Amino acid sequence: MTKVEVEKEGIFEMLYPAPVILVTSVDGEGRPNIITLAWATPTSYDPPMVALAVRPERYSYGLIKGSGEFVVNVPTRGLLGAVMACGTTSGRTVDKFRQAGLTPSPAKRVKPPIIEECIAHMECRLVNEVPTGSHRLLIGQVVAAYADEKAFTGLRYNVETTQLLLALQDGPHTFTTPRGIVHPPTA
Repeated sequence: MTKVEVEKEGIFEMLYPAPVILVTSVDGEGRPNIITLAWATPTSYDPPMVALAVRPERYSYGLIKGSGEFVVNVPTRGLLGAVMACGTTSGRTVDKFRQAGLTPSPAKRVKPPIIEECIAHMECRLVNEVPTGSHRLLIGQVVAAYADEKAFTGLRYNVETTQLLLALQDGPHTFTTPRGIVHPPTA
């Protein structure tokens, strides 16, 4: 197998496809906002924590820092238009729920709403921030988590039917979905 050097612009291509999420937050008056992200990762099982990579100049960054809370919402392929709408406009000037045709519903333990049309939700409280260059890691402890019973059974998504949305790095508007489960060969 021959290896080739990867240019700086292509480094993160090696980590894609990556799950797309819609993160909700609120301002000081309780007005909700949504940001589309693909840079998120679990960081701890006990307690359960998740990290978001967000540029500090993004509107949502200030909202999350200000309220100390956010919700990770998991969209499916059917929400691609909403994902694009929330990822290409700023909540400073646009009501993204209205623009994207999404429904805010009360979360169980935090102020930011869940997105009713999404299949899974992780309510988080901000516990740490780590500067990493162009982005900041916003690390949240998951205080409530729930999912659609048809989409998430046992301990995983039903990827054959759920059509989770995955981002590809080769362009800002390129996505894919999982094709099914693959098991390792048996010895």
